[in-house]
Amino acid sequence: MVKTYSEHSNPNMRRPVVQQGIVEFMRQQDQALPTFLQDLQAFAATENIPIIPKETVAFFRFFLQVLAPQKILEVGTAIGFSALMMAEALPEAEIVTIDRNPEMIQLAKENFARFEEGKQIRLLEGEAQDILKDLKGHTFDFIFVDSAKSKYVVFLPDLLELLPKGGILIFDDVFQGGDIAKDSGEIRRGQRAIYRGLHKLFAAVDQHPDLMVSYLPLGDGLLMVKKEADSVEFLQENL
Repeated sequence: MVKTYSEHSNPNMRRPVVQQGIVEFMRQQDQALPTFLQDLQAFAATENIPIIPKETVAFFRFFLQVLAPQKILEVGTAIGFSALMMAEALPEAEIVTIDRNPEMIQLAKENFARFEEGKQIRLLEGEAQDILKDLKGHTFDFIFVDSAKSKYVVFLPDLLELLPKGGILIFDDVFQGGDIAKDSGEIRRGQRAIYRGLHKLFAAVDQHPDLMVSYLPLGDGLLMVKKEADSVEFLQENL
């Protein structure tokens, strides 16, 4: 039984920001997922491990097949569900995924070994901030970030450096169950670092002349960023 991760998970990720009836409608739609992905969804639900919800899965499979990236980077592997979902959607893609949690790493390794799609995936173990710097010189057409929310803005410059012009970066769980729209004084003490970090992220990307930005109310919110220039610079005080 998996305990460590769920005991410390962020409760806001369990509060979708769209009307509950609409969420239930989207999650009831038949997505024709392969059995092995359905089994991983069931395992995550049983063990209380957060993975991307069904409406986000449907969006990703559609969007990725349209975008057709050849090289993908994921920050935050968990049990490997999203990496395997991307591999299933894009059989020719190369996927690199990063995680630091030993328990999740072990589960992900087991899942990658079980399924043919796992052959497309390379798992890097350690702190994302260090590994992102080690990846300098590599490029990825698409990057998905689903890790420590307060660190998103810290990762941002390194992530953008790994994207070519026209590349897409998506951050998950940016609405925090709707807390992100509240006044800072209403935020519980344990969630304030996440709140501040996400607002710094929004401020850094929203009006940047070299970035195109869109927010999607899927799951707990997606922030989509398209790199519009060969290089993107930030003032240090904006990060």
